[in-house]
Order: sequence, then C-alpha cells, then structure tokens
Amino acid sequence: MGEIQNNLISSFATCRKCCKVLACDSLKPVLAAVDEHLNVCHHDSVHFDSELPEFRTQGGVHIHADGLTVTAPVLMWVKALDLLLYKMKRVGFDFSRVRALSGSGQQHGSVYWRKGASQTLNQLIPDQKLHRLLRDSFSVCDAPVWMDSSSGPQCLHLEAAAGGALRLAELTGSRAYEVATQRCKGGCFSKAEIFSKRISLVSSFAASLFLGDYAAIDYSDGSGMNLLDIRTKTWSQILLDATAPGLGRLLGAPLPSTSVLGPISSYFVHRYSFSESCRVVAFTGDNPASLAGMSLQPGDVAMSLGTSDTVFLWIQQPRPALEGHIFCNPVDQDMYMALLCFKNGSLTRERIRNECAEGSWEVFSTALRETPLGNNGSIGFYFDNLEITPSAAGVHRFDGDDNKVSWLSPQVEVRALVEGQFLSRRVHAERLGYCIVPGTRVLATGGASSNHAVLQVLSDVFNAPVYTIDMSDSTCLGAAYRALHGTMTSTTTTLKCKNQYCC
Repeated sequence: MGEIQNNLISSFATCRKCCKVLACDSLKPVLAAVDEHLNVCHHDSVHFDSELPEFRTQGGVHIHADGLTVTAPVLMWVKALDLLLYKMKRVGFDFSRVRALSGSGQQHGSVYWRKGASQTLNQLIPDQKLHRLLRDSFSVCDAPVWMDSSSGPQCLHLEAAAGGALRLAELTGSRAYEVATQRCKGGCFSKAEIFSKRISLVSSFAASLFLGDYAAIDYSDGSGMNLLDIRTKTWSQILLDATAPGLGRLLGAPLPSTSVLGPISSYFVHRYSFSESCRVVAFTGDNPASLAGMSLQPGDVAMSLGTSDTVFLWIQQPRPALEGHIFCNPVDQDMYMALLCFKNGSLTRERIRNECAEGSWEVFSTALRETPLGNNGSIGFYFDNLEITPSAAGVHRFDGDDNKVSWLSPQVEVRALVEGQFLSRRVHAERLGYCIVPGTRVLATGGASSNHAVLQVLSDVFNAPVYTIDMSDSTCLGAAYRALHGTMTSTTTTLKCKNQYCC
C-alpha cells in the first residue's frame, strides 16, 4: 500500500522511572526506547538481507517464480528478534527498567502455528535462542505478506459472499484487495488439517513471542483482513464461512488495540532480565501504528508526499466506499482511521516541474506564488500512471468555464496540478467520512513537504494550518507510544509529537 515497506515487528514499551520504551519495524526490525516524555533513549535495528543472509531474501521477502506470490521466512523474523535483543544486551541496555512493551507488524501478513506450538511458547528454555526453540512450531515456513497478489479469485469470491464489493466495504472497511489476509484461504487453507491450532497476523505473532502464548488479534490490524465487522468489532460469520471452515476458532476472538495482554514471558525475564511486572500491550499493524506515532487527533489529516501520496485520517463516523480503507482506530476504540493511497504523487509533480518550470523547484514555487488561489477556475487531473484513487488514467485539463482543454499556460498548469492533487485528497477523504473541524491540523511529510509554496496550497485547500513532521520512524514510535499509553490509568491522556509549523 503506497510506499510502505516490508515491516516486521515493531516496538516494546515503557520502563520504570526512566520510562523507556522499545520498538522494532521496517525492512529491518527496528527497536526504540522512549522515556515518559516520549524522548527516544535507544535505537537499534537488524537488516534482514545483509545480517541474515542465510535466508536469501531481497528486501526481506522471497518473490516466487509466478511473480505474484510473495512470502517471508517466519524463522527469519524470529532470528532477527534474537539478534536485536542480543545487540541491546551487548551494549548494556537495562531491560529490567522496561515497564511495558508493544509493537507493530506489516499489515496483511499471516503466520500459521502448528499444533503444539502453544505448549512450546509456554515452556521456552531461557538458555536457548528463540529461533531454535520455535523451528518446528509453524505449519507454513514462508508466510504470505502484503506484497503477495496471487489471490484475485478469492477476492471476487469474498465480495460475492458479502453481497458485492460495496457491501463488503460497508461491512469490513474496504472492498477485497489482494493484499488482505483473507488471501490465504487459497493456497493455505487447501491443507486446512495442518492449521489445527492458530492463525496470527504478523503483529499478533510478534506479540505471541513476548507473551509466551497465542496473542489475540487487535481490532485495528484485524480490520484490514476483510473479515472483521468494523462496527460490531467481531468476525463476520458470513465472511468466515466464505473463507474456510472453522476459521473463527483458528483466529480467536479479537481484542481492543489498547488491551494489556498479560505479563511478559518468563523466557525474557530469565534470558534478558526483564522485570516480571513488564506488561505486553496488544501489537497492531504498521499503518495503525503510524497513526499513533504521528499523534493524530480528531479532525487531523496526515499526508505523506512521496513517489506516491498516502493520506492518514482520524474519523468519527466512517462512510466506507469502493476506494480507500477504513480501520478501527488503534488509539480510541470508539473512533476509526482511514487510509488513502494515490499513485501519482511526486513523480508527476517532477514531470510538470520539468515541462513547465525549467526543471527548477524555485521556478515551480514562484508559479504557485504568482497565480491566484483557485487558479481562476482552471484545474487539472494528472494520472501519468493508472491511478488507485480513483481508478483512472490520462491527463485531463479544464479551463475556468469547465471546458476540457489540451493546454494551459506553464504557470497556470503548475497550480492546476498542485491544487488538483490536494483537492482530490480532500474530496476522497470527505467521501470516507472525514470532516474538517475547528482545530484541524494537516501534518505533512515526505519530499514535497520541504516546499513551502506547495504546503501553502495544501493549507489553502484544507483551510487548516500545516505542520511538517518526520515519519521515518512513525511506525516504530507509534508502537512505543501505544505501550506507554497502555500503562496509563487515564484513557483520556493524549500523546503529542513534535511538529514544525509551516503555514
């Protein structure tokens, strides 16, 4: 989805007195420790391809011969955690001060536990490494991940079972996409007898390692599976039946994303000197964790302006549609979040810069400053590549009289592009239930967020102040913030990140 990479696990949590928090994520598991003021005290990572070459991955995955099937070795994830914790121990990190831990994992990936794995998790031997202890615990050694696109027929089947694509979206938050975890019914559930115990998402799999037992899937990550009713927050029986017999038993009941699952496994107490009082807060998906890491609040919108543009929204009354994704909110279980992906982002802006602004961002910015807000009615929709939101292609220009034209002057074209892009982001956000409210903030990140003239247009379109943020570790930090949040007695406490006001 968008530019999101192959994320594994993310984040541990807060610590006593100095309130540190740990976290892991991305093409490599990353770990961060934060104090009670949300300051990062420790940061570490493991790169799958270079530090675990025995698994022979590229970008952390295996792309199969059909070009559609994409998987990742489950034991690679486990061994990466072994290595990550070893690195921390080697530099003297004090695990005994960790008060709680949480994490995130790439959405839409799934892990299949073999019968007897629960007993293995409960009886881990502290003087042995996790990847050796769990080597026989998985029914499927290579887990399907979000990049997999081999489940087209299953998507059509699920939409038909729900009563159509729109009905499925209304029920689960989105129409059936090939990335959704229900894909696994095709290749995996054809051997259902080997899945006699448990199916986890990547996030709940990682939580299970720390918990020493099967961890529940949280509402937010679970709502990306096309199986969870996002309003009742229970599995839809119709969709479970359409996917595989007995699937509800294999998934287990979902829990609120803020749930404390229990104390950390004694394995980590004895091997790394974690405190017995350290608590495991439910892990969630990478996108929900990013929302938490950006500290979005009701009415806020975050926009990543990269090769593709990705929009994160905090929504109170969702209106699922055929475009975009609605998830249960990972911070407030009575709220929702939305995700919109737009394929034509910075590359299209760069093309117009080259054609209309002499290849110069300074000239591009001058064009935006010297043309009026609204562009005298001229606007354009620039889909150099087949767009995701909406599904469309081609370049479409309109003058101030709503006539389709083949040419606009260079300065007018620059503003037509930027205003058209941001108006599209707002229109599609509002179709999903997003509302601009007093206090709305726009949080911008990515390459284009360094251009003040572009951000001024963004501010004008959303009629709200724009702040720039660093999202590079938002998934990791979001998991850490959620761990801290999970230990707080007051659910009204808000976590605020540091933003830079732009316009």
